[in-house]
Amino acid sequence: MKDGEPVKDKYGSVKVKNGEQEIRIYKDYPEPFPLYPGEILRKIDNLTVVPRDYALKVRANRTFTDSEGKKHEAGDEWLVKGPTIYVPKIEEDKIQLIKPIIIEQNKAIKLRAKFDCVDCYMSSRAAGEEWLVREQGNYLPGINEILVEVVSAVILTDYKAIHLTATRTFVDVYGKERKAGEEWLVTKEMASTHISDVYEKIVNEVNILVLSSNEHCYLLNPLENGINQMGKKILIKGPRAFFLNPGEQLDGSISANYILSDDEALLVKAVENYKDEEVGVKLPGDFWMIKGPRNFIPPVEVVIIEKRSAIPLDSVEGIYVRNYTTGAINSVIGKTYMLKADEDLFDKELPDVVVELLNTEGGAKSRRLSSVVTYRVPYNSAVQIYDYKLKRSRVVFGPELVMLNPDEQFTVNYLSGSTPKVPGRVKTLHVSLGPAFTTDKILQIETSDHARLEIQLSYNWRFQIEDQEKDGYKMFNVRDFIGDMCSSMASRIRATVASIPFDQFHKSSVRTIRKAIFGIDPSTNKVVNEVHIPENNLVVFNVDIQSSEPMDKRTKESLQKTVTQAIEITTKMQEQEARRQADKIRQEEMGKLECLILENEATVEEAKRELLLLKAESDFIKSKGQATAEAKANAEAAEILAKAEVVSADLRAQANKVREMASIEHKNSMNVVQLEYKKSLNELTIKKAQELAEIESGKFKKIMESIGQETLVNIAKAGPEMQSQMLNSLGLQGYMLMDSKNPINLFTAASGMVSAKEPAQE
Repeated sequence: MKDGEPVKDKYGSVKVKNGEQEIRIYKDYPEPFPLYPGEILRKIDNLTVVPRDYALKVRANRTFTDSEGKKHEAGDEWLVKGPTIYVPKIEEDKIQLIKPIIIEQNKAIKLRAKFDCVDCYMSSRAAGEEWLVREQGNYLPGINEILVEVVSAVILTDYKAIHLTATRTFVDVYGKERKAGEEWLVTKEMASTHISDVYEKIVNEVNILVLSSNEHCYLLNPLENGINQMGKKILIKGPRAFFLNPGEQLDGSISANYILSDDEALLVKAVENYKDEEVGVKLPGDFWMIKGPRNFIPPVEVVIIEKRSAIPLDSVEGIYVRNYTTGAINSVIGKTYMLKADEDLFDKELPDVVVELLNTEGGAKSRRLSSVVTYRVPYNSAVQIYDYKLKRSRVVFGPELVMLNPDEQFTVNYLSGSTPKVPGRVKTLHVSLGPAFTTDKILQIETSDHARLEIQLSYNWRFQIEDQEKDGYKMFNVRDFIGDMCSSMASRIRATVASIPFDQFHKSSVRTIRKAIFGIDPSTNKVVNEVHIPENNLVVFNVDIQSSEPMDKRTKESLQKTVTQAIEITTKMQEQEARRQADKIRQEEMGKLECLILENEATVEEAKRELLLLKAESDFIKSKGQATAEAKANAEAAEILAKAEVVSADLRAQANKVREMASIEHKNSMNVVQLEYKKSLNELTIKKAQELAEIESGKFKKIMESIGQETLVNIAKAGPEMQSQMLNSLGLQGYMLMDSKNPINLFTAASGMVSAKEPAQE
């Protein structure tokens, strides 16, 4: 087109640009225009309106120079920013309408450059470079800018900070240059909020550490002049609040100060050279005590080994203490003791058998190994204790409380027990002094005539100790004195019984056994009362034969028969003696009874005589008193009778009066009650009649209302109309049946006829 006219070629034909497109707008073509041959209308579209803060992304589809003289290569893209109306061009393609990004408070957007460009801050950006836009409001990304993400700010408080690290060297938002790999804290003192830059990485959030006035902590690798002093350790005392800088860490955790009372102390050790006004100079490895009362905070050169308290001890309590400088072990008894710096509690080990015996005999269920071993020696008993350091023993007699020294141990006594005796059956720490008894069974004794016997004996024994200090140790010279004593006694008995026949032993077994054990005194030719064993001062002063049985069956039967006969003879003799004694006693009692009968008869006769005298005197007094009483009684009776008649008359009069008054009151009450009753009954009757009338009236009213006025009119008309129709059907205008007594109304004649006719129809 040229000046609104089509361009023609030399032949007069209209030139057509095949494949080309043309955009026409209202400004250039305000009037309708025709389509020439070869032209095709593709579509009619509205112009694109680009709002404020929006932009339209446009791409060049061919190389051209715009109206401003700027040359665009095919594929170039640019933004048409609003507010404007975009006029499309044939050389341009609309890509999309780009919305602005709203940057809220405490947020920023991270952008990345697609190609080398200049950002909104007029800074050159290389392809792939990222940066933040922090200003609040709408932001329209450039044509070469890509939105990576929206970054939210971290809110910093007095109790929270953030730990950052730099991914490359840059200058942060606070104007400080950060080297790659550098770490630092951002606290509220620097900003209330922090948005991480593109070259910053949040490692973690750091909470504040708060120390009270009674707390402390140790800080490793402290930060000084921006550099961590690796391996260094400092003490931080409360009250204080601080953040851990990057690279810093706590040695352990926050610890409470050591509050020591006057009976407490701390055992401390120097790990570095330490100098203090109170303790002087301490070298590494030195130990000393910090005693209370005080508030102690260990410096970095000192470590706490343990906290110690004074150990209160009763007069019967103690502990074992070892000095690891000298190696000496001592026992402390009966006082409150605080361990020294070079002392420690010593655990004294006891043999298992001793522990078992202490638990059973001493009553102790458990003990602390460092406590002094105690044992209550029973009354009339003795305990032997051996000192392995001094290589000597001591004997303690009861009742007494034994407290072992560090190098002492109890001597366990293994005694024979059971019947017959078995070695080592009884284990005990103490030995009774006696008197006591021991039962033993000698399984086989043979007489001179080869009769074998089994005897069970009980020995009574005691220890004869004159001087406990000098002779006490002799008790323990014989380890198993019970077994040794029983063996010795059994050998003596066997030797003696072997020299006599069975009959002699059976007749005098007690004397024979006592003679074998105790021996014969040559001066008196009598059995000695006791036997003394000098090795351990043991004295056996009595023996009891509990049983003696032959081991041979025939001998046992013969002995049983002899014993049975002896028992029968003894029984018969005892019966005869008892019968004689009974006859004698009966005779004596009969004589005493006859004497008592005679004495009682004499006493009875004397009592009868006295009874008769008293009876005669009583009859006289009775007759005299009866006459006097009768006279007085008759007079008083007459008087009482007269008074009673008067009183009776008065009472009868009063009774009649009361009776009449009661009758009158009763009648009046009955009249009043009947009157009230009739009145109430009449009122109830009237009320009932009224309520019934109201009910009937209401019922009739409700019936009439439910039937309705028209229904009532129809009911009233139904009878006469039906009768009239019936008469008409019969061809009668009316009739009347009557006689001299019963005249019939014309209005009811029809119904009577109908009722009389219905049975016939049925």
